[in-house]
Amino acid sequence: MHLPPTGLRPRVLHLTQPVDGGVARVVTDLTRAQLAAGLRVAVACPDGSLADRLRSLGADVRNWPATRSPGPALVPEVRRLVHVLEDVRPDLVHAHSAKAGLAGRLAVRGRIPTVFQPHAWSFEAVGGAAGLLALGWERWAARWAARTVCVSEAERLRGVRAGLRGPWSVVPNGINLTRFDTDAPGEAPEDPAEPGDPGDPSGVRLRHGIGPDEPLAVCVGRLCRQKGQDLLLAAWETVRVRVPGARLVLVGDGPDRARLAAGAPASSVVFAGAVADATAWYRAADLVVLPSRWEGMALAPLEAMACGRPVVVTDVDGAREGLPPALVPHCLVPPADPAALADAVAALLLDAPLRASLGRRGRAHVRSAHDVRRTTAAVAALYDGLLYDGLPTDVAPTAGARPTAGARPTVGVRSAAPAHPGVAVDSTGRSAGPPAAARPLPIECRESTHP
Repeated sequence: MHLPPTGLRPRVLHLTQPVDGGVARVVTDLTRAQLAAGLRVAVACPDGSLADRLRSLGADVRNWPATRSPGPALVPEVRRLVHVLEDVRPDLVHAHSAKAGLAGRLAVRGRIPTVFQPHAWSFEAVGGAAGLLALGWERWAARWAARTVCVSEAERLRGVRAGLRGPWSVVPNGINLTRFDTDAPGEAPEDPAEPGDPGDPSGVRLRHGIGPDEPLAVCVGRLCRQKGQDLLLAAWETVRVRVPGARLVLVGDGPDRARLAAGAPASSVVFAGAVADATAWYRAADLVVLPSRWEGMALAPLEAMACGRPVVVTDVDGAREGLPPALVPHCLVPPADPAALADAVAALLLDAPLRASLGRRGRAHVRSAHDVRRTTAAVAALYDGLLYDGLPTDVAPTAGARPTAGARPTVGVRSAAPAHPGVAVDSTGRSAGPPAAARPLPIECRESTHP
């Protein structure tokens, strides 16, 4: 069993590529919580804004030049990662997304407890021979993961049905409520907007020539095939016929921007580009849309609901689990169906009272079920199980303390964050507590070595 030296808190190494979007947000939230709990946290990622942000939090950031997709550079990328591992000497490795999961598992090969978090499966992103190669790799590399963490039960089931074998944990995505809700407990928002600034809702509308009374739909996400902005643009002409004067803003950047812009009507569609914080756009919107082709559990709809805005999302992995039941009939549409998407978007843009009602319900749901503190607590419990499973459980020492004889060290994030109401997650990752009916959205950490 690989254990940290006596008297030291565990050293965790996060590996990530990509360095933007939801994956970067998850890595940042975990790093912040783990540093606050006294862990020694290192992150290997390409240099850039994410690396700068993590350094500002106090993480030991190691530059790991890596492309977003597999290719000829993979071999030198794995070699560089081996050097990082030799230097950092982590007690546990947590690899995020397909690329870091590929390079990380090749570099570690099970010699250190390794958590792999796909954030949506690689074999969904490509078809043909590339898709078969991606699936074959995931099946082979599963042996090198001490635990595969999925952000939704639907994502886990997709992996099981594809022939990937366990052990699994399901830890739903959470968001930092203080970024979106001034009533939420905790620290103040990181970048509050000043009145009249382009970062506040009226400011972003004004900056892009959108009147305060014009119906506004907003889509936040990387401009790529996964996020489905092309489907939204295909539906938009129908929406405009039904909702004269409606405007659409695509917030984000990516490889499909030029192609999307070439086919979009400039009179009603705005490309706002990438932003560091989309909160002002959520608040400026009447409706937030994410027509993804695949996901694990997207953060944008959770963030929009935290701002009290209704959403329209496609019924891909994690979408249904992220919505309260009352929103499903109005807010969930079949994937890759522009006609159904247009119907749902137009109907909500035309019904202000319904939007307000759905917004209130969505906000309450996110506050009760998707607080990031619950997510980080579940990950802490998972780390405890991997590092110390089978040891005595008499005492959990404080940060930096030397364990007494028979005591079990602990990662320690759990004590700093509330669990889901009525739910306990024990050190092996198994959930305990009252029946499922009492759990608003249980963190389901099940172990499985077979479908």
